[in-house]
Amino acid sequence: MRCPFCGNPDSQVKDSRPNEEGSAIRRRRACLSCGQRFTTVERVQLRDLIVVKADGRRAPFEREKLARSIRIALRKRPVPDTRIEQIVTGLVRQLEAVGETEVSSARIGELAMDVLRDVDTVGYVRFASVYRDFTEAKDFSEILTSMDGSPLEIGEQGLDHKP
Repeated sequence: MRCPFCGNPDSQVKDSRPNEEGSAIRRRRACLSCGQRFTTVERVQLRDLIVVKADGRRAPFEREKLARSIRIALRKRPVPDTRIEQIVTGLVRQLEAVGETEVSSARIGELAMDVLRDVDTVGYVRFASVYRDFTEAKDFSEILTSMDGSPLEIGEQGLDHKP
């Protein structure tokens, strides 16, 4: 493993522990050149996934990009980091289980929204606002209405249920 500090390709494993309910291994390493320590995480990868963007471009799937998006949506919410990792691992497993090597970014977004709806509704709305590119307050009202069936109105003090 290449050292992130000096770029030396040789490092020594100092400690290994299972992580994420056994689906990953966390390794503490020491660089043989500069002596700095760093952590790596190894996961099983069933197949290389390619993401097909809305404009037709293709890019390799990046687990960390999905994790970052979900972390941002759940920032300052009562969802522990371990739960976020479980969510991301579950989403990646779902994508790999489909059997296709190419998956649309729309499909990834929909799967993430489905999980977030059940985990944390505020995180779900945050994720949806970016994923669906909300531009007006009515966009928020529409998604909130679709969640619980009661229409919402945006007043001076914020969101209010209509009588």
